[in-house]
Amino acid sequence: MKRLFVAIKIHPSPELLQVYYGLKKDLALEKIKWVEENNFHLTLKFLGSTYTSLMDGIDTALKNVSLHTRSFEIRMQDPGIFGSRYDPRVIWLGIENNTQLAEFANNVLIELDQVGFPRDRQNFVPHLTIGRMKHIHNKKHLKNVIDKHKGNLIHQEPVNEFYLYESILTRKGPVYKVLKEYSLT
Repeated sequence: MKRLFVAIKIHPSPELLQVYYGLKKDLALEKIKWVEENNFHLTLKFLGSTYTSLMDGIDTALKNVSLHTRSFEIRMQDPGIFGSRYDPRVIWLGIENNTQLAEFANNVLIELDQVGFPRDRQNFVPHLTIGRMKHIHNKKHLKNVIDKHKGNLIHQEPVNEFYLYESILTRKGPVYKVLKEYSLT
């Protein structure tokens, strides 16, 4: 079994790194597990522990999506949090509303559903996870730091491909290994 997910790789721009390191600096006293910049990605579907016998079906489904999807661009802006303001869990950067991304993600979900990976109950909310909060001592400070970075375009990136990744959990954090690359038309 392999722990798999489908994602778009994010290649951080200087502006994105400036926001990322600014957030890390401003929140240095909080207990946050920051995502390493070389692991930045936009998850389209987490497949979880998957039998290797299902790999051919996954590959066929993702190839089908790639053949029917044109390249597009994503734009990131505004950090935010998942969880409540009383119990924040994740710091993320939002992706601007984008019909091409929404259609692409929906097609990935449809194709994978047909090979045995049902859709999640939640709607697809495109975002880049940059930190997972373990414990926040000063929630008001967290809100002020997040608000300080709102209102500006943080990053834009062309999407010409997407990937099937294996996530290997280690003591130092996850290692993401590309298993397959799928080019968009």
